[in-house]
Amino acid sequence: MKATVIATFFGVSLLCTYAAKETTKKMKKAKLYFALTDVPQIDCDVKAGKIINPEFIAKCPPGCQDVKYRVYGTDIYASFSSVCSAAIHSGIIDNTGGKILVQKVAGHSGYRGSFSNGVRSLSLPRWRESFLVSEGKPRKGVTYPSTLEYSSSKSTAVKSEPKKLEQDLKATKSADTANASEKASEEGDAVRKEYQTSPVLTPATQMATTTPTPTTTTTDPSTTTPKPTTTPATIRTTTVAAAAKTRPGLHRVRDIGSSSVHPAYSSVVAAASRQVQAAQGRGQNTAFRGTSTSASNRNILRPSTGIQRQEPVATFQRAASSPAHLAMETDSWKPGLSLFDTGFSSKEELNPKPLESTSQGNPNCKVDLSFLMDGSWSIGKRRFQLQKHFLGNVAQALGIGSTGPLMGIVQYGDDPSTEFNLKTYANSKDLRNAIEKIPQKGGLSNVGKALSFVNKNFFSDANGNRGGAPNVVVVIVDGWPTDRVEEASRLARESGINIFFVTIEAAAESEKQNIIEPNFVDKAVCRTNGFYSINVPSWFSLHKVVQPLVKRVCDTDRLVCSKTCLNSADIGFVIDGSSSVGTSNFRTVLQFVANISKEFEISDTDTRIGAVQYTYEQRLEFSFDKYSTKQDVLSAIKRISYWSGGTSTGAAISYASEQLFSKSKPNKRKIMILITDGRSYDDVRVPAMAAHRNGVIAYSVGVAWAAQDELEAIATDPDKEHSFFVDEFDNLYRFVNQLIQNICTEFNSQPRN
Repeated sequence: MKATVIATFFGVSLLCTYAAKETTKKMKKAKLYFALTDVPQIDCDVKAGKIINPEFIAKCPPGCQDVKYRVYGTDIYASFSSVCSAAIHSGIIDNTGGKILVQKVAGHSGYRGSFSNGVRSLSLPRWRESFLVSEGKPRKGVTYPSTLEYSSSKSTAVKSEPKKLEQDLKATKSADTANASEKASEEGDAVRKEYQTSPVLTPATQMATTTPTPTTTTTDPSTTTPKPTTTPATIRTTTVAAAAKTRPGLHRVRDIGSSSVHPAYSSVVAAASRQVQAAQGRGQNTAFRGTSTSASNRNILRPSTGIQRQEPVATFQRAASSPAHLAMETDSWKPGLSLFDTGFSSKEELNPKPLESTSQGNPNCKVDLSFLMDGSWSIGKRRFQLQKHFLGNVAQALGIGSTGPLMGIVQYGDDPSTEFNLKTYANSKDLRNAIEKIPQKGGLSNVGKALSFVNKNFFSDANGNRGGAPNVVVVIVDGWPTDRVEEASRLARESGINIFFVTIEAAAESEKQNIIEPNFVDKAVCRTNGFYSINVPSWFSLHKVVQPLVKRVCDTDRLVCSKTCLNSADIGFVIDGSSSVGTSNFRTVLQFVANISKEFEISDTDTRIGAVQYTYEQRLEFSFDKYSTKQDVLSAIKRISYWSGGTSTGAAISYASEQLFSKSKPNKRKIMILITDGRSYDDVRVPAMAAHRNGVIAYSVGVAWAAQDELEAIATDPDKEHSFFVDEFDNLYRFVNQLIQNICTEFNSQPRN
C-alpha cells in the first residue's frame, strides 16, 4: 500500500515536471516567434543616415548585392551607405537577405574602400556619421524598436493588432507609475518630481517638444492624486564675488574636463544631457521666481586671468537645501537608466508645428544660417539681452523665408543646445519673437564644443537643411573661448560650413597671455582675409554691425567654404580611343570613368563633367555645360562609341584645353584625367606645360604599354601623386579610390587666405 502511494506520488511529480518543461518550451518558442516577427524590414536602398534610431535590428530583403546600392567604407561604414549592402559586404548576410544589428557611431575620416563578398565598397574622405553592422542578435538589456524612425516621412512599422498595442502601452505606463511610487516610498521622501511626458506647446517656440516638464508635487499616503504644495525652506541671500577679468552675471566654476563618453554614443548622451539641463533650468527658474535683485559691485572670474574690472552684480535669494531642490538633483539622472531610454530626442531633431505665416524671404540671400549665441555667465544678463536684440535685428534685416535665408540658433555655455532649427520659423517676425524669449543658460564659453555640435547635428535634412543653400555658422563670442576651436573648426570647414566670428570686447594686450588658444579667430574662420571676422569694441556698439554682417553672409559668391573636393570642380576626361585599346577594354575604360564621376556631386552649380576621345584626331563627346545631373552624365559616358585609330596624346591635351577647360567657370578647379595605353606619336610636354600654366590640374593614368616618362610629363607636380600605372585594363578599378582621395587631399591643403 505504502509502495503504491509512493509510486503514485512520484508519477504525479514526474508528470507535473514534464508538463512544466513543456510549458517553458512553448513560452520560449512563443518568445522566439515574437522576436522573429517583431523585426522591421527595410529596402535595399535605405541608407543608415536616413534612419534616426541610434541602434536597431532590421531585416534585409533578398537581392541587395547590386552596384546601385552604394557602400562606403570597410568594417566601419559612412551613414551615406546602403545598410543592407554594407551587411553583405561585411559578410553578416548574403544576397538572400536576413536580420542585422546596426549601431550608429561617430563620424570618421578616410573610409577605406574594398571589394568583399561580391560588393564593391568605395572610399570616402569623411562623413558626419558612421555605423557598424553585425549579426542580428539583440544585445542584453537593450530594447529594439519594432518601428524605425526616418528623417523623412517614410516609416517602417510591424503589423500588429491595434488593441494589443494599446494594451501594451497602457501596461508600460502603469508599470512606470508603480515603479516611481515604489521608489518614492522607499526613500521616504515626501516631495517628488513628476515628469509630464505629453508635449507642451508654447507661443514662444511654436514647436512640439518631448522634453519632460518637472512639476513639484506632494504625495499624500492616503491618495495617489498629486497635489501642489509650497515647501517651507530657509531663505538665504547669496552674493557672489571673485577676482579677475569681470563680466556681469552669476559666478561659476570654470571646470574644464574631458568627457569619458565613447564617441559612438556621444550624440545620445548629449540628447539626454539637454533634457536634464532643461528640466533643471525650469526648476531653478521656479525657485528664483518672485525674488528681489539689487545691484552691487563684484568681479567675475575668467580662467587664469589676473585682470579685474568692476561691474554691476546681481544679488539673489534662493531656497537653501529645500526638499524640492534636493529631489530635483537626485532625480535628474536616475541610476541604471540606459542611454537609449532617453528616446534620442534632442531639440534639433523635433518636428516643429507648421507655422501659420510663411514668408518667401529674400531670394538674393539663399543661405542656411546657424548663429552660435554666447550664453555664458561672463556676459551677464544685460549683455545677453543686447545679444538677443542684435540677433532679432539680423533676422529682420535678412528677410527670413522659404526661398531666402533660413536661420536657427544654438546657445552654448558649458555645453551647446539647439534653441530652434532651420525649419522652426519661416518669417522674420516669428523668429524675432522667439529670440526675445530665449533664457540664458550660463556656464563657460566652450566655442569649440559648440562648433563640433553644429557640424555633427545641426545641418541635416531633418532640421531643414536644403542642400542647395550654403551652410553658414556665425559665432558670437564675448572676449575669448574657454576651449580650443582649431580642430572643431577644421572639421566643420571640411564639411562645407562657412564659419564667421563676431568677437565683442576682445582681449586687451595685458589679457592675451591668458587666452587658451592665441589667434583663435584665424584658426577658426573660413578664410583669414578679414571677410569672415568682425571685431566689435563694445556690446553697446553691436547694433552697428548688423548690416555689414548681413551683407557678408548673403554674398554667396564669397562663401568659399561651401565648396568641397566633391562639388567644386570641372573634371574633363581625355580618353584614348586608339586601335591598341580594343572594344572590350574601351568599355572597361568607360566604366572606370563612370566610377570616378559618380563619386562627385554633379549639377550646373556643383561639379561638372566633360569628355574628349582621341586617336590621331580628337572628338568632343560632351562639354561641361551639356549635362547637369549625375544620371545624365553616367548615361552619356555609357553611350560613347569606340573610335579606333592612332595615338596623338599631345594634340588631345591641347584640344581639351581649348574645347573644355577654356570654358570652365572661374570659381571651379579645372581637373584633367587622361587615360592612355601607349606611347604618343607626338610630343606631350609642351601641351601639358601650357595646360598647367592655365591652371589645369592634370592626372595621368597609364595602362599596359603607356610610357612612364610621358605619364610624369603630363601629370601636375608632384607627378608621383598625379600619375598612375596599371599593367592591364581590368585592374583600373584599383585606382578609383586613390585618385579621388588625392583630389580631395589636394583640395583640403589649399591655403586659407
